[in-house]
Amino acid sequence: MAGLSRGSARALLAALLASTLLALLVSPARGRGGRDHGDWDEASRLPPLPPREDAARVARFVTHVSDWGALATISTLEAVRGRPFADVLSLSDGPPGAGSGVPYFYLSPLQLSVSNLQVNETEMDIAKHSLFIRHPEMKTWPSSHNWFFAKLNITNIWVLDYFGGPKIVTPEEYYNVTVQ
Repeated sequence: MAGLSRGSARALLAALLASTLLALLVSPARGRGGRDHGDWDEASRLPPLPPREDAARVARFVTHVSDWGALATISTLEAVRGRPFADVLSLSDGPPGAGSGVPYFYLSPLQLSVSNLQVNETEMDIAKHSLFIRHPEMKTWPSSHNWFFAKLNITNIWVLDYFGGPKIVTPEEYYNVTVQ
């Protein structure tokens, strides 16, 4: 009897997990931060997937459709100076369907990784538009956190999208393709 109930419990658990997994796989657009997140209209939620062999296009695709990413640096904080440090940050490369490929961030000095970054204010209007259209909640974040805009200056790209090691993409190759 105990074996029968254990088997039934496993079958029920498998059915529940399968339906949950299916829901996650079938609705990737809702997985982009929730319903009504940003100004992604139904037609432009997800551009077509690029061919896997086109590493530069894959890199641009990933940058454009990502609302968050992990930024890793070498720490300048005294307690962990010289050690790798990663932080998850909101990002945007531009409005949906019109990404530039340049990852922009809205940061606060209160974030640990910020002390490892350099600020560039020359593209503040572009960064603000790019981020606020994809992350509208940022407009209401508390001003006491001293938010500022920053961009990632890309110097090298490794695309690890499949078995066989990374594909090297130069910044020139990356910026010369567009996401459709």
